[in-house]
Amino acid sequence: MRHSDSSDLEPDADLLHPSIAEEAQDLIMSSDNDILPAPPPRIAARFSKSSNTRRKSSAASSRRNSLTSHHSSRSSRSAHGGPQSTHIAQHLRRASIIETRKARLADRAAHAEQVRLRAALAKAAPRASSTSEERALAAKQARERFLAQVAANCAEEVKRAKRVAEDTREKKAAELLRLKEDMLERSAEAERRRSLLQQSQRRPRTATLPSLEERKVVTRIWKPKNESEAARVIQKAWRNRNRRRTVAEFLALGLTLENVQKTSFEDVGSLFSQEKVLESTTKLLRLYGLQDDGVDSTSDRAATRTFLSAFLVLGHPAQVLSNDGEQEKDLIDKAKSLLLCLDPIVTDSTLSPSTSQLESLAEVYTSFQSAFTAWKDRDSSVLVDTMLAQFVELDAIWQSVKNDKDGHVAEDYREGIQHNQTLLLARIKRLAGADRAMKMIREAIRKSRKAQAKKRPPGDVRPRAASHPTADASTPSLTPLEASVSDLTAESLASRRTTPLLPDNRTIMHELAVNKEYKIDIKPKTDMRDNAIRAVSEKMRIGFESEFGDTFIIVMAEILREKLLRLVMPGKSLHTLISESLDTTMIEKQVKMGAFSYQHFFTFMNSLLPKICAPVRDAEIKALAEDETEDPIDRLAKLNYIIDLLSIDHANFTLQMKAPVLIKEATGYEERYFATTHGSGPLPRTLNWWARSRRKTEEEIARRAAGSSPSPASRVTPDRIYMRGLVDLTVEVAELHEADLPETLELDQSRISRMRTDVHRMVIISAILLTAKNLMRRDVRSQWREQAQRMWDLPFENAQTFIGVIESRYALPPTTKTQLSGTIERILLDGRNRKVTHPVVKVLLQKFKTHVHTRLSASSADERVKAASTASQVLSSGGLPEFVVQIGALVDELQKVADVDREAHRRWYDNIVEGVHEAEVGGT
Repeated sequence: MRHSDSSDLEPDADLLHPSIAEEAQDLIMSSDNDILPAPPPRIAARFSKSSNTRRKSSAASSRRNSLTSHHSSRSSRSAHGGPQSTHIAQHLRRASIIETRKARLADRAAHAEQVRLRAALAKAAPRASSTSEERALAAKQARERFLAQVAANCAEEVKRAKRVAEDTREKKAAELLRLKEDMLERSAEAERRRSLLQQSQRRPRTATLPSLEERKVVTRIWKPKNESEAARVIQKAWRNRNRRRTVAEFLALGLTLENVQKTSFEDVGSLFSQEKVLESTTKLLRLYGLQDDGVDSTSDRAATRTFLSAFLVLGHPAQVLSNDGEQEKDLIDKAKSLLLCLDPIVTDSTLSPSTSQLESLAEVYTSFQSAFTAWKDRDSSVLVDTMLAQFVELDAIWQSVKNDKDGHVAEDYREGIQHNQTLLLARIKRLAGADRAMKMIREAIRKSRKAQAKKRPPGDVRPRAASHPTADASTPSLTPLEASVSDLTAESLASRRTTPLLPDNRTIMHELAVNKEYKIDIKPKTDMRDNAIRAVSEKMRIGFESEFGDTFIIVMAEILREKLLRLVMPGKSLHTLISESLDTTMIEKQVKMGAFSYQHFFTFMNSLLPKICAPVRDAEIKALAEDETEDPIDRLAKLNYIIDLLSIDHANFTLQMKAPVLIKEATGYEERYFATTHGSGPLPRTLNWWARSRRKTEEEIARRAAGSSPSPASRVTPDRIYMRGLVDLTVEVAELHEADLPETLELDQSRISRMRTDVHRMVIISAILLTAKNLMRRDVRSQWREQAQRMWDLPFENAQTFIGVIESRYALPPTTKTQLSGTIERILLDGRNRKVTHPVVKVLLQKFKTHVHTRLSASSADERVKAASTASQVLSSGGLPEFVVQIGALVDELQKVADVDREAHRRWYDNIVEGVHEAEVGGT
C-alpha cells in the first residue's frame, strides 16, 4: 500500500517535457544519493544481478524504473519507520520546479507568438519603394522621354528627307519627260525630213555635178500637219514666254526680305501701294494658281496686299504688330514659311515647278491668309474703336466752339475738324464697311452728346413767384442768400449772423467764367447745413425749457420771413401777404400773450409755399404738408430745409437770366477784387510756383535739345512755363496743400483737389488693367471700359475685389491669377498711401502728364485739332484707353481755367515775368 501511495504521488514522466522530466529525475536522484544510506550487501547483489541479466531499455524507461525502485525502497524503508518529511519535501521541490518550467515555456510561447505576429504584419504591409528603385524609375522615364524625342526628331528628319527626295525625283522625272518630248520632236523632225528627201527625185549618177548655187543648203520651214497641232505649239510658246515675263517683272521689283529690312517702313509702304508692284504681284500669284483669273478687282487687290504684308510682317514687325502675343507669333511663322516656299520656285531657272511644290505653296499661302485675316479682324476692331473715339472727340470740340461767332473760333476749328473727320471716316469705312461704319459713328456721337448734355431736372425749375429779370450791366453782382443759423446763442440769433449756404459773389462770377452753364448745387454744403440745423434744434429745445424759448420763436420767424421775401418781387401780393402775416411785432405780441399757435403757423406755410416754389418741388412741398409731426422743432427744421431749396432754385434761375452780363464782367470783377485783397505787391506762393515751373521747363527743353542746334521751338516762353506749372499742379496723385497753391488759383482749390483725386484713381485703375492685359497676352489698346467703370467706385483695400471684376469677363489661369494678385496688391498700396512707387504707376502718370501738357501747349487751332484727333491713339498705346473721354474733359476744363486765370491776373503774371527777366539781366 505504501508503494502504491508513493507511486500515485509521483508524476508521470511521459506527460512532462523530456528535458523537464530528465532534470526533475536528476534532482530527485541527486537528493537520494545525498540522504539515503547504502543498501545491505545482499540487496545490492540482487540489484546488481538483475541489472546484468535483464534487457537494456531506453534512458527514459531506465530512469523511470530506477526512480520507481528508488521510491519503492524508500517506501519500504519508510514503512519500517523511515522519515516521512524527506519524501514530502522532495515532492514539493519537484512540483515547484515543474511550475517554474511551465511558466518559462509559456513565456517562450508568448514571445514566439509575438514574433510570428510581427513577421506576419511585416509581410502583409506594403513595401515602400527604395531610393534606388525611384532613381531607376526616374532614369527609365527620362530615357523613354529622350528616346521619344529622338524618335520624333528622327521622324521629322526622315519626313523632310523623304520630301526632298520626292521633290528631286519629281524634278528629275519632269526633266526626263521634257527631254523625252524634245527627243520625240527631234525624231519627228528627222522623220519629216527623211520623208521629204525620199519624195524628191534623185539625180542620176551620170548627170553633171550641180552648180555652186545648187549646193547651198536650203532652210526649210516647219509646217504643222494640221491646225490643232499648230495651235498647241503656239500656245505652249506663248505660255513659256508669259511665264518668263511674269517672273522677270516680279524679280525686277527687288522684293526680298533683306531689301525690305534695309528700307524704312514708310518707303516700303509707299512701294507696295504703287500700281506696278500690285500688278506684277497679282500676275505672279495667278501664274502659280494662288488667284483665279477673272475675279473681282477689289478682292483681287486685297489678296495681293495680304501677300505683300508678309514682307512687312517679317521686315518691320515692330511697326506692323502692336503686341507680342501668340497670334502675332503664329502670323510671323506662317509668313516666314510662305516666303521660304516661294523663293525656290521663283528662282528656278526651268520655270517649271513640280506639282508637289505648287501644292505646298498653295497650302502655305492659304494658311497665311487665314492667320492674317484672324489677326486683322482682332486688330481692326481695336483700330476702329480708337478711330471712333477720335471722331467723337473732334465732334465734341466742334460742339463746344460752333456757337462762338464773335471770336471767329468756330471758323478756325471748322476746317481742321472737317479734314480730320473725313480721313477718319474713310479709314473706318475701309475697316468696317460703309454701312456699319456710318451706324457706329452715329451711335457713338449720339452717346457722346447725350453724356455731355447737362442733366436737367425732370420738370420745370422756374419758380412760380419769379419774373423775368432784366439784364442790367451796371449791377452785375448777386446778393448771396443766407442760410440757417450758425451761432448758437440767443443774442447772435437776434443779430441774424448766418453762414452762407451759397457761394459768394466772387466764386459765382469765377465759376460762370469757367462754365457758362454753371448752377449752384446744394450738395457740397449739405453736411454743414444739417449740422447747423441740428445744433439750432438742440439749442431751441434747451431754450424752450428755459426762459429764452419765446426769443427763439421770434428770431426764427424773422429769419424765415427774410428768406421768403427774397423769393418774391416787391410790390406783389405775395410780398404783401408774407410781410403782414409774418410780422415780427405781431408774432412777439402773440408769444407774450400765449396766443401763438404752431398749427396756424404751419398751415399758413403749407398754403404759401406751393405759390412760390417751382413745379419740380411740388412733391416735396406736398410731403411737408402731410407731415404732422408733433415736435414743432423738427417741423421747423424741415421747413427751413425746403425754403433753402427754394432759395437755390431762385438763385439758379436768376443766374440763368443774368449769365451773359455776368460773364462779360467776370474778368474785370475778378481783377478788381484780387487787387483789393492782394494789392500789386509780390505773391510769394505764385513766385515759388513759377520758379519751379520755369526750372522744369528749362530742364525739359535742354534734355530734348541735347546734341541739336537751337531752334525757336526750344525757347522758354511764359506760356510754356505757365502750362507746365498748371499741369504739374493738377496731374498729381498726392493731396493738395495750401502752400503749393498759388494765390491766383485760390478760387480753383476745390476743382484742383477734385482733379487730383480723379487723376489718382485713373492712374491706379489703368495700372491694374494694363498689368492684367500684359499677363493675359491681350492687346493693351483694347478698351475694358466696363471693368474700369466697376473699379471706379471700389475702395483701394482688397486686391481680390479687383481680380473678381476682371474674372467676371475673362478667365484667369491659377498662375496668372497669383501673379496678378501680388502686383495689384502693390499697386493698391500706392493707391492707399497716395504715392507713386510702383514702376507701372510711374510710367502711366508720366504719360498722363505728357499728353495733357502737349494738348494744353498747342498754340494754334490746327495744332489743337491735331492733338485732339490723335488723343485716343496716344492714350490707347500709352495704357490709358479706358479714360480717353475723362482725360479729354479734364483737358478742356483745364484750358478754360487757364484762359480765365491768365485773363484776370495778367498784370501780376507780367510783373513776375519782368522781375525774372530783370534778375537774369542783372545777374549777367
